Amino acid sequence: MKRFIISISAIILLVFIGFIAVFYGGFYVDSGRDNHINTFVRTENKEILIKDKDKWKPFEVRGIDMGSGIPGEWSTDYAITKETYLRWFQLIQEAGANTLRVYSVQNPSFYKAFYEYNSQHEEPLYLLQGIWVNDYIQNSLVDAYADSFAGKLLDNCLVTVDVIHGKRLIINNDADTSTGLYLHDISKWVLGYIIGNGWEDTTVAYTDEKYPDMEPYKGTYLTASKDASAFESLLAETGDRMLYYESTRYDEQRLISFSSGNATDPFDYPKEIAEYFRKCARIDAEHITATDKFISGQFASYSASPYDQDYLSCMEYTTWNSLSDKKIDFSDCITPDGKRNTYRAYLRLLNEHHTMPVLAVEFGAATGRGEIQENQVTSRGLGYYSEKEQGKILVDCYEDIMAAGLSGGCVYSWQDEWFKHTWNTMYAVDLSRNIYWEDAQTNDQHFGLLAFDCGEKESVCYVDGDTSEWTDKDMVIQYEDGSFISVKYDASDVYLYLHKKGFDLENDTLYVPVDTTPKTGSTRMENCTAEFERPTDFVLILNGKDNTRLLVQDRYNPIHANYEEDITGEDSYIDPPARDSAVFENICMVLRDVIGQYQDAATPLRTFESGKLYYGNGNPSASAYDSRADFICNGDDVEIRIPWQLLNFSDPSRMQIHDDYYDGNYGIEAVGIKEMFIGLGREGNTIEMGRLKLKGWENTVSYHERLKEAYQVLKTYWTGKEHE
Repeated sequence: MKRFIISISAIILLVFIGFIAVFYGGFYVDSGRDNHINTFVRTENKEILIKDKDKWKPFEVRGIDMGSGIPGEWSTDYAITKETYLRWFQLIQEAGANTLRVYSVQNPSFYKAFYEYNSQHEEPLYLLQGIWVNDYIQNSLVDAYADSFAGKLLDNCLVTVDVIHGKRLIINNDADTSTGLYLHDISKWVLGYIIGNGWEDTTVAYTDEKYPDMEPYKGTYLTASKDASAFESLLAETGDRMLYYESTRYDEQRLISFSSGNATDPFDYPKEIAEYFRKCARIDAEHITATDKFISGQFASYSASPYDQDYLSCMEYTTWNSLSDKKIDFSDCITPDGKRNTYRAYLRLLNEHHTMPVLAVEFGAATGRGEIQENQVTSRGLGYYSEKEQGKILVDCYEDIMAAGLSGGCVYSWQDEWFKHTWNTMYAVDLSRNIYWEDAQTNDQHFGLLAFDCGEKESVCYVDGDTSEWTDKDMVIQYEDGSFISVKYDASDVYLYLHKKGFDLENDTLYVPVDTTPKTGSTRMENCTAEFERPTDFVLILNGKDNTRLLVQDRYNPIHANYEEDITGEDSYIDPPARDSAVFENICMVLRDVIGQYQDAATPLRTFESGKLYYGNGNPSASAYDSRADFICNGDDVEIRIPWQLLNFSDPSRMQIHDDYYDGNYGIEAVGIKEMFIGLGREGNTIEMGRLKLKGWENTVSYHERLKEAYQVLKTYWTGKEHE
């Protein structure tokens, strides 16, 4: 009996060791059969072909990028469930998409759901599997040949191959992948790999500068040409070793690509443009060539959003051809009225440059209220679009992609992601807490076709003129004449319900003072005869559909404390406004004006009045729905939404607001509050203000999914089916 127990224990131990060796260590015996490679996808000249039974058919990639973030969870938590993925895959395919792109190895639930979904559908979804190199490594002041970069990149590549073949255990992820046991082989639906996601241009340039005379890499499947840079040789070696691993372990190949974008595109721009845009790096996939043993082939992949740095807008139309050694026809990139479509022209340059298929693997448009820059040439800026406008931009971009000769593209992105941040708002919020609330001011959070609206089933308030969701419990203050103001809030906005008998929006003016911080504020406002019962930080002025806005006291205006030198050249800390200053100003965001600054280096940062409120119906079920709607009037009643960041909340989940910028601080520090005060009145009176108790929701976020109008616009375009 003792021997039996020892024998069984030894067998179990050997099985465990073998399991760990294969699934965690990647151990395998080289089959030696790399001359019998299976593939269902390959390239031929500029086309991607998929094998359908015994025939190879052209494949147009109609893709959607999918992130891993949901409200209340970081993207690196990989917290999305199998049931959610199954529901999303159905919606994505119904929209006419045939391909998903993910940026890194997702959690095992993704691959299990992908396997189940495709096993049950005659027409499958295909996958472009990304391989991530985290930002810390890319910005760690090392060249790309350091083991922390090159070694980690190769490890991620080999792990990814095992994952899609259902033979991997990942225990630690370093934020590059999820963790878990991967047992579902989805390889027959994986079109290919995209290695990297927007290489850091300074790392590329540093590597190339450090190794100017490096011998080009010569591999079994991929080789670097004599013109290849050191970084391109590294990519060739990484791809070659990845192909070797998949070919010899699994007897399979699929497409491979090395990500790029405009910061690392292959063109040699005029000196003045290169210097202005700091264009310091080039990656050319044409310098990485396939040998006869690589039977699937390469494609070139570019992040190609219409708001990216637009080099062509700073060049004369007649000089675009100088970027290519071919004669390119740009005639359809100029409208009859002389307007230039630099987006289509740029894509055509990329397509003509390459001998392989080209994909625009990331193009999108953001809803929400935030904006960071405008493209004055294409009119496709970055932010503050309605959901219908978002859909139109996506369709316009896709038409440009196909007109330029590309093999397709991927819409960015499937879902909104609350963890994202943007350069012109990140200073104002607590980035360690932004997954717990939706910041309407941060455009990067709102690229999705799928929104996450607050509330388990519906929002606590829709700005639609229907006040039935309001109760007496929401009332903050009622006045003798019967007027009152009610307030409620959720993880996205503060909602106001104002009632004023006989109110005429176009001919009357109402003032709504809001006091949030005890340290600053004024009881009066310049050029206004109304006074306020308490020192007020913000004043909302209702004065017509086109002239209603939220103002902030100049002392409490964060744009001064953070961007004054960039806007006016002055230092706001030398002579700050008084604590009780009666000056109230428009609330603005700073914007990049790339073309304007190129034409005039002295051009300061432009600003965008974000505190101006947009009139419309904000109920998604209404026929007149406009996702930008901030307020609406229905007789004596007005409904308003105010995003938290407009009121200088850095973390509303814990009711943290900006402290006084000049009282011992230099910039933004947070302070907690438990109440704020709000009132309603006209000029010539002292406006009484009621007390609103505030309580955060900490880490508990309630939300529901909603398909944006852009989803239906794209679906109609891709499928030809109108809204069902």
